[in-house]
Amino acid sequence: MDAAGAGKVKSIKPLDRPPLLHVSVQESLKSYIADNQLGPGSALPPEGFLAQQLGVSRNSVREAIKALESVGILETRRGIGVFVKAFSFAPLLDNLAYGLGGALREVEEVLEIRRVLEVGLIAKTVALIGEDDIEELRQTVEQMRQAAERNQSFAAEDQRFHNLLFRCQDNRMLTSLIDVFWLAFYKASDFVNLANIDPLATWQDHYDIYAAVAARDVEAARSRLDQHYDGIARLLATRKTAPTPD
Repeated sequence: MDAAGAGKVKSIKPLDRPPLLHVSVQESLKSYIADNQLGPGSALPPEGFLAQQLGVSRNSVREAIKALESVGILETRRGIGVFVKAFSFAPLLDNLAYGLGGALREVEEVLEIRRVLEVGLIAKTVALIGEDDIEELRQTVEQMRQAAERNQSFAAEDQRFHNLLFRCQDNRMLTSLIDVFWLAFYKASDFVNLANIDPLATWQDHYDIYAAVAARDVEAARSRLDQHYDGIARLLATRKTAPTPD
């Protein structure tokens, strides 16, 4: 082949690698669960039967089951069998927090999602919240004040406050998402320590939100909640621009 012809030759495309066997088995097991509409607590067939049906070794089935356990789809009950597990955000939370690590850009994105979620839904809370929830909010804010005056962190009370704020909406998915974003943010950014820079200011933010909700003032509640997140965003920005220690 001459030089001119050589220039027109197209390179050979690399072969697409087939998925690893245990990954294919995972997908087959998930399809089996979906196709048979298996709910939480439903048993899967024995490993030997699954291996025979799939035409793979029992080790491949066992490896796939372990992988599905790690993401909360299956659970193994020793001496009994393998069962479909009730859905939980816990595996997502663990992986999200680990994946974020100390990357402030990702932490800021988590914060922004949480901010939009809560600010957008606070009006519904003002319309629905009952006196019992308002009283629990008051008690939680008081616990925050006492901790702040001792210059102590109050992460548990902070989380409880935000859960109480939206509990009246009776939306389990919303509650789970708030927990996911809250815990991932705290784990990834060490925000508990960051908040201790001015715990009284953090308490004041929460008190103002509580007061607006208790007064059934939608615009004030929305504004106070948004300002609260604006303050957290400023703290993150300060940390991002701070000089790195030697």
